[in-house]
Amino acid sequence: MREDSGTPDPPVALASTSGTLVDAEAAVALPPIALADQHAARPGVTLGPIAGRIAIGTLIGATFAIVAACSSGPSILVPRSNELFPNWEAGPLHWVIPRLITDPQTLGFVFSCVAIVMLVAYAAALAAVRSLTLRTIVIAVAVLHLILLLSPPMQLTDLFNYLGYARLGALHHLDPYTHTIRQEVFDPVYGFSSWHNLRSPYGPLFIAMTYPLALVSLPIAYWAVKLATVALAFAFVMLVGQIARQLGRDPRFPMAFVAFNPIFLIYAIEGFHNDFFMLVPMLGAISLVLAHRYRTAGAVLMLAVAVKFTAVILLPFLLVAAHTRQRRVQVLIGAAVSAVPLIALDLILFGFSLPNLSQQSTLLTGFSLTNVFGLYVLGVGGTPLLLKIAAVCVVLVVVHQYYRNRDWIGGAGWSTLALIASLSWLMPWYVVWLLPLAALGRSVWLRRLAAALSVYLLFVFLPAVNTYTNNHNINLLQTPAGRASSSLQYKLGH
Repeated sequence: MREDSGTPDPPVALASTSGTLVDAEAAVALPPIALADQHAARPGVTLGPIAGRIAIGTLIGATFAIVAACSSGPSILVPRSNELFPNWEAGPLHWVIPRLITDPQTLGFVFSCVAIVMLVAYAAALAAVRSLTLRTIVIAVAVLHLILLLSPPMQLTDLFNYLGYARLGALHHLDPYTHTIRQEVFDPVYGFSSWHNLRSPYGPLFIAMTYPLALVSLPIAYWAVKLATVALAFAFVMLVGQIARQLGRDPRFPMAFVAFNPIFLIYAIEGFHNDFFMLVPMLGAISLVLAHRYRTAGAVLMLAVAVKFTAVILLPFLLVAAHTRQRRVQVLIGAAVSAVPLIALDLILFGFSLPNLSQQSTLLTGFSLTNVFGLYVLGVGGTPLLLKIAAVCVVLVVVHQYYRNRDWIGGAGWSTLALIASLSWLMPWYVVWLLPLAALGRSVWLRRLAAALSVYLLFVFLPAVNTYTNNHNINLLQTPAGRASSSLQYKLGH
């Protein structure tokens, strides 16, 4: 039932600008909206349908090549695979794809080259998106997701950590917020997991959803998480298209901007991270607000917050979108009503224990923006004081965007960008939090920065870059703060 019967808000048009591939959406805006835009400038760079199909074909081929390399045998691409790599983890391609590259350094270099090719293909696909049909884009997205479903987890072992916490609580009756995976060293999941001494940082709803997986065998639980993650990732892309339509926009560019991003493909989906369990209800809340279902939007957003607290950053901007005091109260009522059973679930399962956000928030990755700024500008790295200042800056950005930015989706995007920039523990797939907001907001600069952040994170996490820094004795954590972080990371992982 609709929460409000008022007249829908007018669609928001995106101003077109010139000069970069990420501005290609200007060329795909629906004609009535483009004409209504008083700030239109020269059209962006565009390519034809043949170039677009070649770009998409390259993305599909490169994705399959990476999945094949991960599946064919133990490698640096799949953590711990040299110690333990059963066939059920490798997937069905393990039996049909030969292992062509065994040297770790060569494989790292080839993977790095393929990732760069994907980045170029991504730019070409965005430049050609106005010449592609929506059907072509949806089919390509579906094919990419099906290919990625066949892959073992790449780069990190987060999937097995999820199962480790689930088995810790549901099978061994130990609270994941007060106990660690090391306390189930006898469990088969232990050998696949990594954060052995880290109490769970995940929200109570996500942990509760994984508890039933402890009651089935590890291979079945593993494939269940993979299926759910890939399905949610596909729903995530479809929601981006749905919201674009609700805004009166052509959905092709926003969908391509998200779904063809190499980080979205090879880190977010192929890593099988739980971010999609948060992002789908977040986008659902945006779609519900646009449909004037304010109470439901607030309730759905709380589901995202109960998976990862990061989602709370969207709440003030849903209030901006509600416009009137009555509608804002409806959003807050929906959030409160949803929060009651979620809090009850939390208390029943975990008592007064809370997710362990404090330890992970003190860890540093060398190329996190806070550490790089602290190292090259201040000469101290990502110190606790600098991290606190960065957190205050995030709050200030949220407040500024709340009061000053009429583009509420863009305001949420700028706030999310500030949040990502403030993180000491920065991973490539975090950019997926930003991509849909940048694609759907009105700010061209936000899209440019989202694209630039994607390029930065893709490059600094390439194996070839890691090899180069090691060979040249470049260590961005050679500061007191960095050494303290490395010591804590070792302790939490062992």
